[in-house]
Amino acid sequence: MDGKKWCQSEALQRIISTLASKNDEIQNFIDTLNHTLKGVQENSSNILSELDEEFDSLYSILDDVKESMISSIKQEQARKSQELQSQLSQCNNALENSEELLEFATRSLDIKEPEEFSKAARQIKDRVTMASAFRLSLKPKVSDNMTHLMVDFSQERQMLQTLKFLPVPKAPEIDPVECLVADNSVTVAWRMPEEDNKIDHFIMEYRKTNFDGLPRVKDERCWEMIDNIKGSEYTLSGLKFDSKYMNFRVRACNKAVAGEYSDPVTLETKALNFSLDNSSSHLNLKVEDSCVEWDPTGGKGQESKIKGKENKGRSGTPSPKRTSVGSRPPAVRGSRDRFTGESYTVLGDTAIESGQHYWEVKAQKDCKSYSVGVAYKTLGKFDQLGKTNTSWCIHVNSWLQNTFAAKHNNKVKALDVPVPEKIGVFCDFDGGQLSFYDAHSKQLLYSFKTKFTQPVLPGFMVWCGGLSLSTGMQVPSAVRTLQKSENGMTGSASSLNNVTQ
Repeated sequence: MDGKKWCQSEALQRIISTLASKNDEIQNFIDTLNHTLKGVQENSSNILSELDEEFDSLYSILDDVKESMISSIKQEQARKSQELQSQLSQCNNALENSEELLEFATRSLDIKEPEEFSKAARQIKDRVTMASAFRLSLKPKVSDNMTHLMVDFSQERQMLQTLKFLPVPKAPEIDPVECLVADNSVTVAWRMPEEDNKIDHFIMEYRKTNFDGLPRVKDERCWEMIDNIKGSEYTLSGLKFDSKYMNFRVRACNKAVAGEYSDPVTLETKALNFSLDNSSSHLNLKVEDSCVEWDPTGGKGQESKIKGKENKGRSGTPSPKRTSVGSRPPAVRGSRDRFTGESYTVLGDTAIESGQHYWEVKAQKDCKSYSVGVAYKTLGKFDQLGKTNTSWCIHVNSWLQNTFAAKHNNKVKALDVPVPEKIGVFCDFDGGQLSFYDAHSKQLLYSFKTKFTQPVLPGFMVWCGGLSLSTGMQVPSAVRTLQKSENGMTGSASSLNNVTQ
């Protein structure tokens, strides 16, 4: 009966989980519909406002053209009127003078004296010769024709009648099969549902998320935009994968307007993200999330109080006095004892329990000594990386003499390769492999082959200097390609590749 109840309980739990997931999916869709409805209202209001502005601008242009044409007609009218008025005035003056001369000539016919008559005749002749009436043009300087200023807006009226909304490009289609996520880069590829030679460019938007499936409206980051993409694919490179997924959408643009967004696509961008655990780090280390620096003055008072007792029993369980020092900073993330003595160590705050992972470490140029590797959670607070069977690392030392070596279980393997500027760490938990690379060239530095029996934590030791950490990184393609050859190279390091129980 208990077994039957247990099976029913399991089935009920699955139903509850399915219903909760479906409810979450429906709620997200409701949020999307509400967001879309709000967007329709806001965008409609904006479009109406823009339409009013466009027509107001058109009316303004027509008013300006009308005023300009009216001004041209009035100027032409004034010019012609002035010309005709001037010509009319000259004709009136000429006529008046001519009538006066005619009257004088008529009176002269009645003169009886020959001498006076001869004198009058000469005067009339001279005045006629000089009379403006005989030099006046009797042709109007301008005509009354104004047809050159007439208009015919029939074509313009037809054009205005053809006014319509802009042609909007259709939504592109993102092809998930053609999209590629590799080496902390994402290539997104798309195509148009039909050929459109008026498309000028594309806009791609993306955002990080921890939710699979359709993008959510609430509790999400803002979309980031890449504009003026000329081709039908785009690669985002140099990304930090600090979320499980990324959403992508694309829209096409012609010279005037942007079209609808494509259906969004969600791509997986999972990678190991961790910070340094300052709750258990040595007091002489100044620790931030992604960097650690040697601080010779840190915790000096506390170190002097417990130094003698620490040197007596390095593997012993700490006494209550050692763990109850009043000046110890409170634990932030961890629950283990703080590293002390000569174990200038800090661990990552995220355990690796399965899978393949990769991160990179860069040392300051003046760093005297540092180690990079992994360790079990059980690493003792006095233990140094590589000196126990619970930790694996490579160690760099430039104090007094230069050494570069791989360390595990207090065994050392000197490495006959240059120390790179940045070290890449590859951990294959299930395959029991820990490899170190030159982060730039991807040259293999050393590989441990073992069997991890507990979760491991990234581990770091630093003395007189500092380290900076890069996480959120995928395993590089070059590293994946080199894994087979790495497995063939680990035989030379058999003295260090002990299987830890």
